[in-house]
Amino acid sequence: MRRRLAWAGAIVLAIVVLAVVASFFIDEPLRRHVEYQMNQRLDGYTVRIGRLDFHPLGFSIDFEDLLLTQNAHPDPPVSRIGRITAGVHWRALIRGRLVADFEMVRPTFYVDLTHVRREAADDRPVDKRGWQDALEAMYPLKINQFRVREGEFTYVDEGPFKPLRVTQVDALATNIRNIRSRDRVYPSELTLHGVAFGAGRIKLDGRADFLAEPHLGILAVVQLEGIELDHFKPILARYHLALRKGTLSARGDLEYAPKIKAVHLHEAVLRDIEGDYIHSAPAAEQVKRGTEKAARTAEEATNRPDLQLRIDRFRVVKGNLGFTNATSGREYRAFLSDIDLQVENVSNHFTAGTGQARLTGKFMGSGATVATGTFRPELSGPDFDLNVSIENTQMPTMNDMLRAHGRFDVVAGLFSFYSELHVKNDQISGYVKPLFRNLDVYDREQDREKRLLQKVYERLVGGLAKLLENPPRDQVATKAEIAGQVQNPRASTWEVVVRLVQNAFFKAILPGFEREVRRGRR
Repeated sequence: MRRRLAWAGAIVLAIVVLAVVASFFIDEPLRRHVEYQMNQRLDGYTVRIGRLDFHPLGFSIDFEDLLLTQNAHPDPPVSRIGRITAGVHWRALIRGRLVADFEMVRPTFYVDLTHVRREAADDRPVDKRGWQDALEAMYPLKINQFRVREGEFTYVDEGPFKPLRVTQVDALATNIRNIRSRDRVYPSELTLHGVAFGAGRIKLDGRADFLAEPHLGILAVVQLEGIELDHFKPILARYHLALRKGTLSARGDLEYAPKIKAVHLHEAVLRDIEGDYIHSAPAAEQVKRGTEKAARTAEEATNRPDLQLRIDRFRVVKGNLGFTNATSGREYRAFLSDIDLQVENVSNHFTAGTGQARLTGKFMGSGATVATGTFRPELSGPDFDLNVSIENTQMPTMNDMLRAHGRFDVVAGLFSFYSELHVKNDQISGYVKPLFRNLDVYDREQDREKRLLQKVYERLVGGLAKLLENPPRDQVATKAEIAGQVQNPRASTWEVVVRLVQNAFFKAILPGFEREVRRGRR
């Protein structure tokens, strides 16, 4: 009996030794075979495997020093991966399922604008490039668990901007089943967390369906903490937005699936944000096309039943946002400082009850500004009330704007603005009232360098303003009633709000003043 056990042990040991020895000879042929199979499945990309180690006792494989390149732009590589280990998922085997467990260690992904443009020019979407098939070519069993340790992702844009970098990424996806699931059923557990842009934190916790068609589905809670927005400067610059600083913290639910796209933002805070929208003559036509495209996109987003956007609470704290006109000869910046904005219970469909918005700040750094909005469910188009008041803006801070549009400036004066706007059943009603007080247009010392005709013009403006003043209040005012139909009944509420504010405010300041001047000439 002992002899039989000894022989059995010797046979087992010999088999193990032979398997270990054989693995040394099979590693390189197996590496070449797997590399070839992966590249046969990939479209537009090429993978190189530095080394392969086959472990016969555990029936696992280590793939080391992997390099992934985009064929059109191979330098720099899209990814470098320190190690991928593929083996039997033993915990699933205990439950009677023979599936694989993948672990990716120290992967770094690098994407620049050249890579992005190449992808944008290709008709075939990224998720149709054979990524899942390439992974399955690495190991004969279907993947049931996938883990990422110490990952890093970097995006680099054109210009002297900071790269977008997410580091220390750890992710785990389990129960990746081999069968199709019913619509909006997410069988796989999914977690991810990492460090975003040096100081921020990102965390995702939810479930996924990796086999959904035509793309994966995911339902998760997402948290962002202290995300520095200045890293997005190059992306925002393409939309004529110049962002100087600001941080974002947010918490919400995300559902991305073939038949629904939904974002439910429970709470979000933009803190210390500073930036401008830049308008320049060379980009005027581009801006027009972009505005029209944005309007169409907003309209589509409002009417698409499969796209749901909802905000419970959104706040801007200590903001400074402006509009910079960079047109040659008409340069100026109109801005709102000390912004405190609170938005509650709004969505792209406005079906979840009445939404509220309240904004306070200082127009041009001095004019106390309060704006409130009430947004009701859209049963027959946009339905909202909007009230705006700006009081006692120091008019010398508006001189660049006055020179650009009125060819004069002021030494002293206060500007106020009041407006009430209502939209219901495709009808607009309300008023705008710009008000100017204590105007002093001409100053001999300030205007010493100006031409004679310009001095005469400014004296005329100032003199006529004085004639029009209300003696008890020493002010110039005009009030314009607003009534009519919404030009596009299918337009989104936000599109209507932006257009009304633009027309009521920016087109009322100087025209209102000029009306009073012309009236004084008669």
